[in-house]
Amino acid sequence: MSLFSGWRAALRIARRDAMRAKGRSALVVAMIALPVLGVTAADVTYRSATPTRAEELTALMGAADAQYSDPGLGRVPIQQMPDQTAWGSEDEAAGLRQGGERKPVDVPATFPKGSRFLTERSVPASVTTAHGITNTEITELRTADRMLRGRIELVDGAFPHGKGEIAVTEAFLKSSGLRIGSRLTVRGPDLAYTVTGSVELPDALGKQTLYADPGAVIAPWKAAADRDDKILPPNPDRTEWLVQGPKGAGVTWPDVLAANEKGVLVLSRRLVLDPPPDSEIPMASRMSGRSDGGLVMSTAVVTVVAMTVLEIVLLAGPAFAVGARRSRRQLGLVGACGGDRSQVRAVVLAGGVVLGGVGTVLGVLLGLGLTLVFRPLIEGYTGNRFGGLTLRPAELLAIALLGLVTGVLAALVPAVVAGRQSILESLTGRRGTRRSSRVLPVLGSLTLAGGVAIAVYGGVSGETPLVAGGSVVAELGVLACIPVIIGFLGRLGRRLPLTPRMALRDAARNRGRTAPAVAAVMAAVAGTVAVATYASSSMAEQDYDYSPVLTKGTSALVAEDPSAARKLPGARAAVERNMPVSGGRSDVGRVWAGSDCYVYYQEENGCGTLELIKPTGKGHTCPLKGRGAKELAARLSAEEHKRLTTSPACMDEYMNLTSFGTDTNKIVIGDASLLSTYVKLDDPAAAKALKAGDPVLLNPAYAKNGEITLRAVHTYNPRDKKNRALHPGRARTTTDRLKVYVAPAKYTATPGIRVIMPQRTAERLGLHTQSHASVYTTSRPPTEAEKQATSAAIDQAGGNAHVITENGSSSREDAILLILALFAGVVTLGAAAITTGLAKADAEADLTTLAAVGAAPGVRRSLSGFQCVVVALTGVLLGTAAGIVPAVALRLLDLRDAMRQMRLEPMNSAYTPIVLPWLTIGLLAVVVPVLAGLLAAGLTRSRLTLSRRAG
Repeated sequence: MSLFSGWRAALRIARRDAMRAKGRSALVVAMIALPVLGVTAADVTYRSATPTRAEELTALMGAADAQYSDPGLGRVPIQQMPDQTAWGSEDEAAGLRQGGERKPVDVPATFPKGSRFLTERSVPASVTTAHGITNTEITELRTADRMLRGRIELVDGAFPHGKGEIAVTEAFLKSSGLRIGSRLTVRGPDLAYTVTGSVELPDALGKQTLYADPGAVIAPWKAAADRDDKILPPNPDRTEWLVQGPKGAGVTWPDVLAANEKGVLVLSRRLVLDPPPDSEIPMASRMSGRSDGGLVMSTAVVTVVAMTVLEIVLLAGPAFAVGARRSRRQLGLVGACGGDRSQVRAVVLAGGVVLGGVGTVLGVLLGLGLTLVFRPLIEGYTGNRFGGLTLRPAELLAIALLGLVTGVLAALVPAVVAGRQSILESLTGRRGTRRSSRVLPVLGSLTLAGGVAIAVYGGVSGETPLVAGGSVVAELGVLACIPVIIGFLGRLGRRLPLTPRMALRDAARNRGRTAPAVAAVMAAVAGTVAVATYASSSMAEQDYDYSPVLTKGTSALVAEDPSAARKLPGARAAVERNMPVSGGRSDVGRVWAGSDCYVYYQEENGCGTLELIKPTGKGHTCPLKGRGAKELAARLSAEEHKRLTTSPACMDEYMNLTSFGTDTNKIVIGDASLLSTYVKLDDPAAAKALKAGDPVLLNPAYAKNGEITLRAVHTYNPRDKKNRALHPGRARTTTDRLKVYVAPAKYTATPGIRVIMPQRTAERLGLHTQSHASVYTTSRPPTEAEKQATSAAIDQAGGNAHVITENGSSSREDAILLILALFAGVVTLGAAAITTGLAKADAEADLTTLAAVGAAPGVRRSLSGFQCVVVALTGVLLGTAAGIVPAVALRLLDLRDAMRQMRLEPMNSAYTPIVLPWLTIGLLAVVVPVLAGLLAAGLTRSRLTLSRRAG
């Protein structure tokens, strides 16, 4: 028989066998299709969601050929790269030497002859909404022009035409509560507009902005400001021009060079996509090198891809192993009819080709279909529209071939085993007796230890391939140990009830069937745990680096200038009426010496100063600043560095943000209510100190012997006539030592406050004070509608105040972890169900015997359920352990980079935590196995039709 004829017969047998055992074949196909589906969907989503350079240019300039702009250097020749990644002038002072100021550039004069152009200019503005008031941006641009298609698309209504009309983005429409036909007003000049339509920016779906025709907003706003001094003038950004060159010509490199000679920057679509040679680019000689644009893949992606390939192999392997075992009698008949071992192997391998091919095709098609179905959700999450459903035939073919080849390779070992079986054993169904290998567990343990060591070394040394390779090797080591682990679990069932004991012993007795099933679940979990561990660790690092504006669960009303202090009572009523205030209010005041620098800031030394003097020495001076800091940083570990940066001595050096309109000394006027409402300091001694007139110090590094030192320079401005009359003569300097209550070190990180000073103490020291802010505890972060309503109510009460809120670090990553956990649960549940179904099909004869000896119908259900629990739980626990290895190695890689940066700049954070995703692990280790067991028990028939067992 020829090779082709032999394979044709093997494929025919495999196809008929697949059609006869439809249930088993469906499970095998699902095993192959599952990873192929995921890889296909990921590939198509990534390619579709990642814009090409041409799509990025369309999002920037629509159908225009180029974008012209004035960099503000005046009429000075400049040089630029074609893609505008770098530009500059050899003599930027040339424009200043002519008349002492930069001369304006006539940008339209540099356009190619026969060009058509649009102007674009944006201005920040405060506008009314259905809820109240919000701050946004208004862009003057003729949005109805066809040149802008691809950049701005009309969703509903119509584009604005002329004065009095405006279009808004969908995101703004949703946030503001407005609708098409609504009226909104630009506050300040009180310009009213009608919303004529809603638009979207394909590359920025969440952007909240408004569009009006040129001359509809900025010019009338400026005219209103010229007529009324109380109206602040607009503060627009620079004008940009979108240019459409002569038909068929576009904007060429000579056009760009000519514009550069007159001081104009040009971004040309044609030149970005097809740049001129370096010999024609004057600036190329000044560049150190141009990027090759090659694809740089992160270490995390490399590791996850490597583990995904391994997952495909492990998911496919048990399917064909069970399939070959179920077909042993048929394979025995092939041998009995004269077929040799190679032909028996060909039949098993042909099953891999047939079912692997069907699974691959089905996985690719389902991956494409799911991407299409969930495209709107993906676009909403990424914040940009797909340029189109980008299909790379070569990549899809590679995915399909990978699935097919993996299926065939997965069938290779079962094929070799089937070829070695005797014809008698195959026909009778006897499996023979085979002792477990004693060498394999030893090799597995050594491989596991070696893989972990390689991955950790790769992380420490910064070698990406070692991280990926070591992670895969470690997982292979775990795989080799699975039979021994399963045998050990069988011994644990001695004291368990009947069905769990039978499930554990059945798993231990049939390790050849159980081990591949556990491996499949382990592979599905390992990659997910690796990604989740790395993500949760990165989030913990981001939370540590996050600098809050206020303490958690608080909001603050802050006056915008000293004149607004008298309007604070009305603004407070607005906040209490519209915000989710849950506790009391605490008022905060400013304190200063001499004339108020908020008012008299124009002249040099025209106002007073107030300084909190920091003592020197150990416990006061930060060792990470100044002389010897780098030498010290070189000797510190990451944990030691963290303790130093969070110590009171270094805290203000590392992070010194202001929140209540104070200077960097962060001294505020307050009473005991501020301790409970904002500082969260519940100590009667602190409240007693404030009542007695002693300040409360939140940073112990500023105290020495229980006292702080205040230095005040009482400088009064001649324009401050009232205070100047009271304090004639030269400026005086005072230094006072004040007894203080020193709060525990953990309160050093309180945002915006270092010292709380009682009002009477400030008066005793000759300082000036003014009520400036109020702090509230809130039950939840305010909604956008509540913020807008509050802004409107504050404006009605006199304005000149705003509300700031503290929402903590972004919760979007928490949502990502939850989604990842749910996705991992679904994948694990599917893998457990499929592998348990295959195991149940393989153990059908044992279930028949169980029914024959009189077992109750419910025993069959509970046995199937516990078999599924054993497979799922064992696989999840092993997968969790295997998945932690690459995550730890990747974090060690991050730690190496962080330590290098810290030793260059000692105040940089080197904190690189490793945080386990307990939500994900808990879902996988508890919820998924229980749910899998209940589903397996519920879908198993209680009664079975008895049949005669062969042999």
